[in-house]
Amino acid sequence: MNAKKAIRFLQTLKIPEGPLAGKSLKVAPFQKQFVTGALASGVSVAALSIGRGNAKTALSSGLALGELLGEIGDTQPNREIPVGARTRDQARLVWNFVAGYSRYLPEDVQKRLTFRRAPRLEIEYEDTNGVHLLRCLAADGKSALGGAPTLTILDERGHWARDKGDELEHALLSGSGKRGGRALIISTSAPDDAHPFSKWLDEEQEGVYRQEHRPAPGLPADDLDSLLIANPGALCGIGSNIEWLQAQARRAIARGGNSLTTFRLYNRNERISGETRDLLLTVDEWLSCEMDELPPRDGQCVIGIDLGGSASMTAAAFFWPSTGRLECLGWFPSFPNLTDRGAADGVGARYNDMASRGELSTLGAQTVPVAPWLSEVMRHVEGERIAALCMDRYKQAELGQAIDAAGIRVPIVWRGFGFKDGNEDCDRFRRACFDGKVKASPSLLLRSAFADAVCLRDPANNIKLAKARSLGRIDAASASVLAVAQGARMLAQPARKARAPVWL
Repeated sequence: MNAKKAIRFLQTLKIPEGPLAGKSLKVAPFQKQFVTGALASGVSVAALSIGRGNAKTALSSGLALGELLGEIGDTQPNREIPVGARTRDQARLVWNFVAGYSRYLPEDVQKRLTFRRAPRLEIEYEDTNGVHLLRCLAADGKSALGGAPTLTILDERGHWARDKGDELEHALLSGSGKRGGRALIISTSAPDDAHPFSKWLDEEQEGVYRQEHRPAPGLPADDLDSLLIANPGALCGIGSNIEWLQAQARRAIARGGNSLTTFRLYNRNERISGETRDLLLTVDEWLSCEMDELPPRDGQCVIGIDLGGSASMTAAAFFWPSTGRLECLGWFPSFPNLTDRGAADGVGARYNDMASRGELSTLGAQTVPVAPWLSEVMRHVEGERIAALCMDRYKQAELGQAIDAAGIRVPIVWRGFGFKDGNEDCDRFRRACFDGKVKASPSLLLRSAFADAVCLRDPANNIKLAKARSLGRIDAASASVLAVAQGARMLAQPARKARAPVWL
């Protein structure tokens, strides 16, 4: 395939729909960059991540039509172009674009095209070099077995169902090797680093071209510069204009909750959870608690701890109710190391980044030794007045023995993570955050934990904390909930007035 020929072919097409329908297609600079990289020599897979509405499907559809007609350099007989998508309706978008482009082709070319809507969405083109076929597939790997594609399109790969999506991807890419085919993997950002689409973008691999338009995390949703990073088409007359994007951002900020989360995921192309279950805190709600200058360590300190095992994290949160200061630290066993553990959990170098920021440490070999760890926890607040040590009663025996072994003498509060205690603790924690009574320094550890922390509801509408994904590490969030909720209970207790002495 030839990138220059592909760009020239794209510029001969007419826009099939929208207010500019019928006008010549113009290829924007970011699109030329992707076509040049995707069709370069030695590239077999090209991944593009960009905000919704930036014509990524229209671009890949134009390349699919060029491959079908043999206009972009590939003249193999009987070419196959499978289009994989989450559902048949999603795959129809590519089919519709190709059909729309075809309406403006010369009549002799149109006569050799056959469009089928049932039983499968297909477009067939016949010439002297054979019969060439574009077919649309839903995310079911069994429907793709046996093919030998010359060009494969995986549309909105970041939002396919995990198991079936992986099955279809493997079937299509394994078939591409039969004829030296190429694959275009296009999508808005996946919700987390563990998703296969995120791994295509993050991992350096031979024969893979990567192009990602994703702004830095933690910026305001209506920040102009970062909106343009995620939506480069806005300056080229492609998709949504910048005024509309900023208006949507302001609306999402005003509504908050899932509206703001989905705007960040789809329109800002941020890699954050699009979880529809209740998040304990959204990204923006937690960011409002972060500040560069923390209040002092003043008054009594409440410590919340969450003891993990060999795979999960162990965390401790330190909360001063009188000032609202919150600190949090995490620990992992030293084996495997943080690099290997990050790869296994699908978070890349995030654990190493936490360690470099002083938020995460290693202790012990295969598991974190409880008594030495508790000693480390108490050493972090040495000299402070400890009001309570809050812990999960599920591990009461193990923690009780370790407390005795470490010689810790502070008030102990046992809490549960079920609906009874969990509902109260989560509610008090949320209320404290919303009222501005929780103040923490910018923490990658806590941001990561809250991104994976969701709330499950029972029939009585009580909530409890849970993971959004199996590999999520929410221990820091759990410890923070315990500490802040206990601090809120302390503040809610009426102050006892000293009685004046009565002389008899």
